[in-house]
Amino acid sequence: MSVYKVPQKELAFIFDEIIHYSDIASLPGFEDAGRDMVDVVLPEAARFFEEIVAPTNPEGDKHPAVLKDGEVITSPGLDPIYRQMVEAGWCCLNGDSRYGGAGFPSVVDLAVQEMLQSANVGFSLLPMLTRGVVHALGLYGTDEQKETYLGNLISGAWSGTMNLTEPQAGTDLSAVKTKAVFNGDHYLISGQKIYITWGDHGCADNIIHLVLARRPDAPEGNQGISLFLVPKFLVNPDGSLGERNDVKAVGVEHKLGIHSSPTCTLAFGDNGGAVGYLVGEENKGLQAMFTMMNNARLSVGHQGVAVGERAYQQAVSYAQDRLQGRAAGVEGRAAIIHHPDVKRMLMQMRALTEAGRAMSYYAIAAEDRSSHHPDAAVREENAQLVELLTPLVKGWCTEMAMESTSLGVQVHGGMGFIEETGAAQHMRDARILPIYEGTNGIQALDFIGRKCLRDGGQVVQRLLADMQATVGQLDTADGTIALLAQRLQQAIDQCREALSYVLANAEESGGIAYHFAMMYGNTVSYWLLVKLAAAAQQRIDAGENDRFFEQKIVTANFFSTQILPRNKACLESVVSGAENFVTMRPADFVTG
Repeated sequence: MSVYKVPQKELAFIFDEIIHYSDIASLPGFEDAGRDMVDVVLPEAARFFEEIVAPTNPEGDKHPAVLKDGEVITSPGLDPIYRQMVEAGWCCLNGDSRYGGAGFPSVVDLAVQEMLQSANVGFSLLPMLTRGVVHALGLYGTDEQKETYLGNLISGAWSGTMNLTEPQAGTDLSAVKTKAVFNGDHYLISGQKIYITWGDHGCADNIIHLVLARRPDAPEGNQGISLFLVPKFLVNPDGSLGERNDVKAVGVEHKLGIHSSPTCTLAFGDNGGAVGYLVGEENKGLQAMFTMMNNARLSVGHQGVAVGERAYQQAVSYAQDRLQGRAAGVEGRAAIIHHPDVKRMLMQMRALTEAGRAMSYYAIAAEDRSSHHPDAAVREENAQLVELLTPLVKGWCTEMAMESTSLGVQVHGGMGFIEETGAAQHMRDARILPIYEGTNGIQALDFIGRKCLRDGGQVVQRLLADMQATVGQLDTADGTIALLAQRLQQAIDQCREALSYVLANAEESGGIAYHFAMMYGNTVSYWLLVKLAAAAQQRIDAGENDRFFEQKIVTANFFSTQILPRNKACLESVVSGAENFVTMRPADFVTG
């Protein structure tokens, strides 16, 4: 089993060439988060997650969280490690300094998130959901709610959850039946929620649940849903914890993966009603909850990157040690890393992971600009870019995580199918990523519908223009960089053709959305690999001889020849339309 190492050189290169961190650090509010500070913080974080957290991953998989006597018992060893994370300040580096946060840009926080996600992806969900609660309360909470809850949530002393679906509802939140009855200065919440990540545990001192519920007189459907804050322990006026609220875990799911994360069924109001407080406006709870969900979708996309990185590192380690067969230039039995097909699989894992990482950081840098840039027009433009990229980061990166972790098992051969090697865990853990926080089918519908059709493709055309500008900047390049630029041009043209078809055939969007989104994910991520390769070539031309820069060019070239050609098939699927399968009636799918 390999030891996880944070890819610090890769992160530093992305900070220089994709994020342009010096520009981010110059934005109002980030003046104290310069590159010198980041260069101190990230290596220290790397040490913590490599040495302290990463060893918990296999143990958490073998010993899942359980429900005992009405309380969730977390995987062994996680409680004290979580408290170490809180004490070290690693839970939320981008927390608002007004509430005790460190105030770093979100791109720095993302780097720490990635370290935790690679170290133990199930454990990483605990602070990830808390970040979402912080985000939602920051936008929609009252001043009193912010003062009462944000400080402890940002530090990690308290954790947060998102309570959306119910047994009868699934993805259809219009079917939510949890009740909220007004009672003086609060509401009494009653009902049941399912699939609540880290819904109960002992790591944090309190758990702040954000819960979708209906008032008795609320309209039917989505228009009648409100959002409520329901603490596990009530909070006294002086900030101390009071009595236990009427909310409890009544089940913990037995899952395919992410075993260290307790996925709970929560019962609210079995003894008269759980005390809850309205967040935002009545009957507009979905708007507030979706700000939290979109924040989580970006984090889930990066989970795909992080799990892919962990699987890649383990596959490389195994391939270096496993002796099998002969290879040119190697005496005796050769390590399988010398065999061409193993190199192909490792390169595919590497290219997909590095491409997803570049796209994810690019999106988060836009989020930093959307909230901190002094020019309102620039803020709005970047906010639109974040909205456009969110379904691509979530959808494409998690699809590629499934591909990478499956390849990781394959590199191990038969041993990959044996649990003791650990390769299978990464694949099992990754399988949830295309499902939760909105399935990837929903992400594709969001991308093609809300992000392309709704505005006639204006924002996506702007993104295509940015990619086209990169081609223009490389018009004097030669050698491999020139070839990369030519292939980028071809990918841009394919995306434009697909967009034209979609705009002219909106009625077919539901059936062609997935391939349309995957084509754009391929292209955007490849574009950023090209930018990194061109920057690497500049470093080489300037006399730098670090092999890392050659690797960047090789990785981009591999992507261009082995992954980018998928666009041709995606385009063919898009322009062929959906008639060949949507004509199937539900009964036609039944065998017999």
